[in-house]
Amino acid sequence: MNPLKCAVIGVGYLGKFHAEKYAALPGCELVAVVDADPLTAAEIGDRLGVEGLTDYRALLGKVDAVSIVVPTSLHHRVARDFLEAGAHVLVEKPITVTVEEADELIRIAKEKQRVLMVGHLERFNAAVLGLDLDHHKPLFIESHRLAPFKPRANDVSVVLDLMIHDIDIILDMVDSEVERIDAKGVAVLTGDIDIANARLQFTSGCVANVTASRVSLKVERKMRLFMPNAYVSVDFQNRVLARHCKGEGEMFPGVPEILSEESVFENGDALMEEIRHFLDCIRENREPLVSGQAGRRALATAIEITHLLKS
Repeated sequence: MNPLKCAVIGVGYLGKFHAEKYAALPGCELVAVVDADPLTAAEIGDRLGVEGLTDYRALLGKVDAVSIVVPTSLHHRVARDFLEAGAHVLVEKPITVTVEEADELIRIAKEKQRVLMVGHLERFNAAVLGLDLDHHKPLFIESHRLAPFKPRANDVSVVLDLMIHDIDIILDMVDSEVERIDAKGVAVLTGDIDIANARLQFTSGCVANVTASRVSLKVERKMRLFMPNAYVSVDFQNRVLARHCKGEGEMFPGVPEILSEESVFENGDALMEEIRHFLDCIRENREPLVSGQAGRRALATAIEITHLLKS
C-alpha cells in the first residue's frame, strides 16, 4: 500500500504537534507544512525535513490528506479548497464559524467521497474511550472545564474554545434532540465571554449542566454522569474513570451498599490516536468517530448558547 501524502496547514502552537505525529506515523508521508509566518513554516519544515510553505494553495491536488489548524475564521475556506481538490480533511474544532459553512463542507465531502473529520480531541481521551453507556443512558450530567487565562485561542468565546468539547461528548452520549437551553456568562479579561454556564434539556428527559471558564486559577476537566442506580465520573485531566453503583447488600438497614470501581489510564497520546484514526478511516473508507455531521451538531448547539449569552 502506498503511503498517504499528508500536510499540515497552520503549524503554530497546536499545528506543530499535528506535523510531528504525521512525521512519526507509518503508512503516511508528511510532504509539507504551511504557515502564514514564513519563519515558522521554515523552522518546522526544516526540523521535520519537509518543505515549509506560506501558501496552502500550492498543495491543492498534490496531497491525499491534510490537518487544518488555522484560525477558525479560515476553516471553511481552506477545508473547502482541499475537499474540492480531492483531499481528505481533518479540521480542528470548531468545524467552521457558521452552520451554513459546515453544511457546505459536509456536502462537498459527500460528493467527493472524502473523509471529513473534526478535531474534538477529548473524544480520544483514554478515560472517555473507556466509558460504556450502551445499556444505561445518563439522566443528569454535570461538567466543569476550567483553565487559567492564555493569550492564544481568544478569537472565539469560551463556549467555542472550551465548552464545545463537553457539548460534543454530551450530545454523542445522550443521542437525543436538545429541547431547551438556558445560559449565562460573563466577559472578564477579553471582549468576549470568558466564563459561562449552560443548562441543556433533552427530549429524552436528560439534563446537562455545563460550565466552562478560561479565567480560572486552576485546571479542571471533569464530567459526572448520573443514571438509574449508578454514578460515573470522568477526570479528563488525570484520565481517571470511576464507577459507583448499587449492590445487592446493605450499607445500613434499608440502604443499599455502594460498589465502587476506579480505572486509571496510562498517559496516552490522544492527538496521535486521533490522527491515526483519521488515516485508518481514509484507508478503510469508513466514517470517523467525529464526523463532519457531529462537528456541525456541536457547533450549532454552541452557537445557540453563544446567542443566549449575548442576548
